[in-house]
Amino acid sequence: MTATASTAEPATDRPSRRMSWSGVLVTPLVLLAALALLWWYLSAQDLDDIEQRSINADTILTHLREHIALVVVSSVLVIVIAVPLGVLLTRPGLSAVTRPLVGVANVGQAVPSIGILVLLAVTVGIGFDMAVVALVLVAILPVLRNTMIGLSTVDKSLIDAARGMGLTRTSVLLRVELPLAVPVILAGVRIALILNVSSATLATFTNAGGLGTLIATGVALNRLPILITGSVLTAVLALAVDWLAGLAERALRPRGI
Repeated sequence: MTATASTAEPATDRPSRRMSWSGVLVTPLVLLAALALLWWYLSAQDLDDIEQRSINADTILTHLREHIALVVVSSVLVIVIAVPLGVLLTRPGLSAVTRPLVGVANVGQAVPSIGILVLLAVTVGIGFDMAVVALVLVAILPVLRNTMIGLSTVDKSLIDAARGMGLTRTSVLLRVELPLAVPVILAGVRIALILNVSSATLATFTNAGGLGTLIATGVALNRLPILITGSVLTAVLALAVDWLAGLAERALRPRGI
C-alpha cells in the first residue's frame, strides 16, 4: 500500500503543473488572436492616403516605442521614489506625518490624468519629460500605499524575534520586513504599470507621442481604422504588461509566502 501511494503522488502533481502552464499561455494566445483579428480587419479595408500614412508598420512601431519608453521610464521612477518613501513613512519617528502625506496623495490621485498633463503643459512645458512627470504623479500612490501596507502588516513578533537575535533595525528591515512585504508591494507596482500604460495615451496632447497619437488622429479625422488600431494596440499592450508583471510577481515572491 505504501508503494502504491508513493507512486501515485507524482501523478497528482502533473495535472496542476499542466494547468499552471496553460494558465500562463492563455493571455499570450488571446493577445496574438487580437492582433491577428486587427490585421485581418485592416487588410479588408480600402485605406485612403491618410490612413495608410498613419497605420503603416514604421509609424506604428515608432508610436509603440514612444509609448513603451514613457511607461518604462515613469514606472522605474515610481518604484525608485515610492518604495523608499513608503519605508520611511512606516518608521516610528515619522508616524506623525504619515497620515497628512497620504491624505495629500489621495487628493492628488483624484485629479484626472489629463488635468495633470494640461497643468504641467501650461506651467512648465511640453514634451517627453513633462509627460513622464505626469505619469509618475498619477501612478505613485498605489506603490506608496502598498509599500506602507505591506510593511505595517508584518507580524510584530517576527520583528521582535529578529531584534532578539541581535539584528539591527536596518538588518530587520532588509532581511525580515521587506521580504515579507514583497507580495503586497509587487501588487502595487502591477497596478502602477497598468495606470501608466493607459495614462500614456494622453501624452500625445503634450507632444510626447505614444499610441494615443493614433487614437487622437482617428477621432480628429474621423478615420475609424486609425482609431481602432490605436485602441486595440493600447489594450494589447496593457494586457501584455499585466501578464509580464504577473510572471515577475510569481518569480520575485519569496518562497513560502
